[in-house]
Amino acid sequence: MPGHQLAPDIPADVLAAEQKHLAESRAALSAMRAHAQSLSADAAGDWVSQQILQSLLDQRVAALADHPDTPLFFGRLDRESGDDLPGTIYVGRRHVHDGHSKPLVIDWRAPVSRAFYQASPAEPMGVVRRRRFGYHGGALTAYEDEPLGEGDVELGPSKILTDEIERPRTGPMRDIVATIQPDQDEIVRSGLAQTVCVQGAPGTGKTAVGLHRAAYLLFTHRERLARSGVMIVGPNRAFLSYISSVLPALGEVKVDQTTVAGLLGEHAAPEDPLVAAVKGDARMAAVLERALWLHIVKPEEGLVFTKGAYRYRVADHEVREIVASLRGTTRYLPGRAALAQRLAHLVLVRMEQRGESPDDRVQDAVARSKPVKQLVDAVWPKLTPEQVLHRLLSDPEFLARAARSDLSPDERDLLLWPKPYRSHKSAKWSAADAALLDELRDLMERTPSLGHLVVDEAQDLSEMQLRALGRRCRNGSATVLGDLAQGTTPWSTSSWESVLQHLGQPEGEVTELTLGFRVPREVLDFAARLLPSVAPGLAAPRSLRPGAGSLSVRPGGSVAEAADAALAQEGSIGVIVPDALVAEVSRALSGRPHAVLDPDAAGEGEHRLLVVPATLAKGLEYDHVIVVEPADIVAAEPRGLARLYVVLTRAVTSLTVLHDKPLPAQLAM
Repeated sequence: MPGHQLAPDIPADVLAAEQKHLAESRAALSAMRAHAQSLSADAAGDWVSQQILQSLLDQRVAALADHPDTPLFFGRLDRESGDDLPGTIYVGRRHVHDGHSKPLVIDWRAPVSRAFYQASPAEPMGVVRRRRFGYHGGALTAYEDEPLGEGDVELGPSKILTDEIERPRTGPMRDIVATIQPDQDEIVRSGLAQTVCVQGAPGTGKTAVGLHRAAYLLFTHRERLARSGVMIVGPNRAFLSYISSVLPALGEVKVDQTTVAGLLGEHAAPEDPLVAAVKGDARMAAVLERALWLHIVKPEEGLVFTKGAYRYRVADHEVREIVASLRGTTRYLPGRAALAQRLAHLVLVRMEQRGESPDDRVQDAVARSKPVKQLVDAVWPKLTPEQVLHRLLSDPEFLARAARSDLSPDERDLLLWPKPYRSHKSAKWSAADAALLDELRDLMERTPSLGHLVVDEAQDLSEMQLRALGRRCRNGSATVLGDLAQGTTPWSTSSWESVLQHLGQPEGEVTELTLGFRVPREVLDFAARLLPSVAPGLAAPRSLRPGAGSLSVRPGGSVAEAADAALAQEGSIGVIVPDALVAEVSRALSGRPHAVLDPDAAGEGEHRLLVVPATLAKGLEYDHVIVVEPADIVAAEPRGLARLYVVLTRAVTSLTVLHDKPLPAQLAM
């Protein structure tokens, strides 16, 4: 018996019945949304409670929005009887029930839905038959049955699954709930307390897996994560725009998405990569800690507090004992506040010795008094992160004291500003400085932890940036995504274990996705010629899609002609070029509607044809990719071969390489 049953002529009665169920489900979802819209927050009592409840109701309404171009369900499970669950279950993007609370569609994240992704003839998980649906424009067009209850049957490839994976796209990334593979599903459903690090070759869906894990955790731990929050951190705004619609399509509208710069501070002063590399090194953490605590000075005088005719004294040695007990055992700002309170407490002890009966209000008043504030300011000065870093980068002697043996004299010279700024207020900070300021900020006052953090393209983050992100996931819940072969910064990591260490999650689990579903095999094999040079320890990625004829390498080809050929086909087109050639290539495409992708782009707009600077290509994908002058992409930066590997693996359907200059030797093999 064949594994898949997909008749050439789809039985009209079967498909009509499924279309009827889809129509009923859509009507039920509309009713659920109308009911949510009818609810009022007025009964919540006070104004604050009303605002909170109204926000929750608004989120609920947004989560119940229908997407008419996508069916509510993509699969069906016919199950064995024997439990309280229905015999037939429709699996979709969200739960839908009718007016009698009968489930019409089960959320893909529900435990019972796991069988849709994991069941096999060898392990049917109580499923007799799995049905996959094909659709177009939100309407069901086909179905495909997989018998799972008839013994160990070889299923073979699914045409519907393959067609959905290969379907041309325009606009942002789509969700992959209909095509999640068993190894991807294992990652998606891993527990909240577990940090998972995914090494994913191009086209393996690592970004989508990370987003779907966030959606799964929000479904499973709704109340907890609603309080603590979920955040997605991507490499740039163009990437965030590309992934922006995935979670809302799954009904998750309350997830923050940002970049490292957006999280740590939008500082963009230009900086030598060698300087940035020193600032990004984890050794800077110890240097910054010493720099902060070096501002505390040894008390030379005691405290005299006057109240009426009496003077209350705290001896200088007592002040030194308090400072010594607090220093290094608390964060800087709480320690400063504690010093004032402990001094005030000793004053109260003196008052009690005189027979007075002061209470807590008196202690707070003493702690705020001028003599105490003057002593605290002299011994434990009030500081900002910017003041500390300004002094560190301006004062050679202070830097030497803070660095000790952690930094070499040459590294200290690199860190010092050639021409120091007059003050911390006039200083122009770099992206690398942002991580240092964040480290200082945490030394001063504890950074709140999120409920879950998803970090994409993590291989490009410096050790200090990883430490900054690690402070946001102290509870141990994170999803780390990337590809060691796509590391393009001077400080790119060569070890995921090192990433987890600096993230503060050394027990995190590293898993690898090597089987690609998006990039054609012919394209992937061509790009993989670069791997021995950029990531020799990685296994070559594999693709399920042969992609015969998907690769074209043309010396002296015309970018305009290549664009015209791509425009004649369905799908999105990315013309990826060296950053220095963006304007020239855009002029060459004049007369053809197109746009140039900007790092701060809010979206791709309506243009199918995009000119993409090579430095922005990471994480993006296009049906048709045209790469212009690979040699210039390689020559533009120290890790140019890794950048070229990224660029060559953005294609889903076809890759055209145009070059006048000789290809890199690795590609000419």
